[in-house]
Amino acid sequence: MLRKFHSLPGLLAGVFLIVLSVTGAVLALAPTLDRVSAVIPASGEVSIAELADRVVAHYPGTEQIVREPSGKVIVYYSRDGQAGADLVNPVTGEGTPYEPSAFFGWIKDLHRAFMLDDAGRALAGVLAALMVLLCLSGILLIARRTGGWKNILRPLSGSGGKRIHAELARFAVLGLLLSALTGSYMSAQRFGLLPEAPDTGPGFPAEVSGGQPSPVGTLKALGNFDLGELRELVFPYPGDPQDVYSLSTAGGSGFVDQATGELLQFQPRSDSGVLQDWIVRLHTGEGLWWLGLILGAAALTVPALSITGATIWWQRRRSSGQLPDNADAAQADTIILVGSEGNATWGFAQELHSSLNKAGFRVHCSEMNALAKQYPQASRLFVLTSTYGDGDAPASARQFMARLKEFRAEKNLRYTVLGFGDRQFPNFCQFALSVDAALAGKGVSRLHAIELIDRCSASQFSEWGNRVGEVIGTPLFLNYCALQPATVKLELVERADYGIAVQAPTSIFRFKPAEQGGWLTASPRRFKALPPFEAGDLLGVIPPHGQPPRFYSLASSANDEIVEICVRKQAGGLCSGYLHDLKPGDCIDGFIRPNPGFRPATGNRPVILVGAGAGIGPLTGFIRNNTSCNPMYLYWGGRDARSDFLYQPELGRYLEDHRLSGLNTAFSRTDERAYVQDKLKQDELAVRQMVNTGAQILVCGGRDMAAAVRQVIEDILKPLHIDIETLRGQGRYLEDVY
Repeated sequence: MLRKFHSLPGLLAGVFLIVLSVTGAVLALAPTLDRVSAVIPASGEVSIAELADRVVAHYPGTEQIVREPSGKVIVYYSRDGQAGADLVNPVTGEGTPYEPSAFFGWIKDLHRAFMLDDAGRALAGVLAALMVLLCLSGILLIARRTGGWKNILRPLSGSGGKRIHAELARFAVLGLLLSALTGSYMSAQRFGLLPEAPDTGPGFPAEVSGGQPSPVGTLKALGNFDLGELRELVFPYPGDPQDVYSLSTAGGSGFVDQATGELLQFQPRSDSGVLQDWIVRLHTGEGLWWLGLILGAAALTVPALSITGATIWWQRRRSSGQLPDNADAAQADTIILVGSEGNATWGFAQELHSSLNKAGFRVHCSEMNALAKQYPQASRLFVLTSTYGDGDAPASARQFMARLKEFRAEKNLRYTVLGFGDRQFPNFCQFALSVDAALAGKGVSRLHAIELIDRCSASQFSEWGNRVGEVIGTPLFLNYCALQPATVKLELVERADYGIAVQAPTSIFRFKPAEQGGWLTASPRRFKALPPFEAGDLLGVIPPHGQPPRFYSLASSANDEIVEICVRKQAGGLCSGYLHDLKPGDCIDGFIRPNPGFRPATGNRPVILVGAGAGIGPLTGFIRNNTSCNPMYLYWGGRDARSDFLYQPELGRYLEDHRLSGLNTAFSRTDERAYVQDKLKQDELAVRQMVNTGAQILVCGGRDMAAAVRQVIEDILKPLHIDIETLRGQGRYLEDVY
């Protein structure tokens, strides 16, 4: 419900919000531009009396002096019967012609009212209120996604448009909320929905001296106020001894006798008037140029938020379409229930639904929130669910636990749960585990033990299907393939082969985009066929015979103008075997998938890189890009230095130029047999000290290696009274495990 509450206003008002935000961002520049061009004396250097005296010396027909929030001083005067306005230097009294910017005036009209007078102003006010709702609902969604308010600043998972949308929203939400709240207040006040601040100005004085006017520079009352307090000084009508100076300052307003210089009356500003002034300043940035820049930067995110938000909505809508041949729940012998936040789980459910249908089952698939009180004909229940945030239910499963209390299972019904999550985050697949326990507690028999899928792994899903197929006595061929971007043809230009002598063939492959027909080009323009990418992102490789893509961590970035991966040939591996059979000049089809969750942190705190085998690829890429020579230490394990010491010459160069601060290697097929976790244990004190000073740890390689490294790191951390989960929550322990 909250997601719909967030999405629909954004979709309906997206274009108008873009106009409002872009014009707001332009207007946010005005306070800074005014501030740069203004001459602002130090506090106490110039009084209002001194300013007025200098201005009158240059402009005898002065009628009014105005000081804008930016510090600009403007004099309005009459000369030879013609009215004029000049920008005044408050130190010298000299002026230059003043004319408000026509461009900023046009932008302001577009921002305030869409060039539609009161109807446009009303629309702008409604849009400001909608922006408040979008900000509040958006930050609630991010809090739920990250597992609560305490984790609101932790690294976000995901990639592509969803990641961009969430990161931009988290960056801009406070600025957007401030602009929206103040804009809503101003609009509501204009249309009488809120009481206006009362007119606190004093009445015209009943008595004035009526004497000969004194030079304005000698008026005591004006001399008591610093220039910085001035808002407006209106001069008395020439030749009228009963008229007075009207003075408006930041603290209030009053009148000054033109003969005696006395402050006749002075009314301090009311609290409501001060509040209203602050709301205007907080909305416009007037007098707060630095705030204007912050609000302008926040406003500039709205076009990207609108576009990515609409894209996310469309993808979700497309992926959650009606399933063909979806049996009625009361007649189905197999039930699939889906718990999903962003609809990624639905793709797996659709594949399972299709495979079971082809096998002859009557299958009903629906969201977990639609759990019926009973399924009279069903003997199999599949629950496929992700976990949201810190172990919470995803959007399509939030009512499941409550509905389960009313559920009555048939005696022959058996269930299995398949969880989807990301091992890099705490409480991996926690909601799936809770569902499994709740179904068991309800007395439902298990069809198959719960299994957990890491990062939407298609291969793990396929293997799960094989095991479940054996249980139900029907082979299940689950070949799930997520929607993938358009591919680019990449030509192999170079390969370096290692590990053949130790039966672990591993190669470094370097590709470049190929011309049509397969001819290579080194043109940077041609290289732009690929989107920007960094080391640690993923290269999706399409293997032959229509198989789903396999993903390999990139060892290069777009700046290298090369696509580099390091791949070990796996026994029976379809894609790794395909790659290892390539010769220079051969081409593959591939695409880039961002992987922003696996990156070294910026700054000068130490980075500890840990890997084994082909996992050295992205780690070398991180080192290669460490041109600022921040402290970076590599722990890596291979089999034999004489056969599979990957990147050895390059790492040597990085040690010399200090991009790499330290290198520790372990080889398991030598006389000094050791694994990478052994090297970490040997360096226990150094590693602990680096972690204690804020170091980040990145691990890349096989699952068994990663598990062994985790155990050693846990032991190293014990004296610090922290654990790996604590580091994960701080974005300081990242894994890319296969």
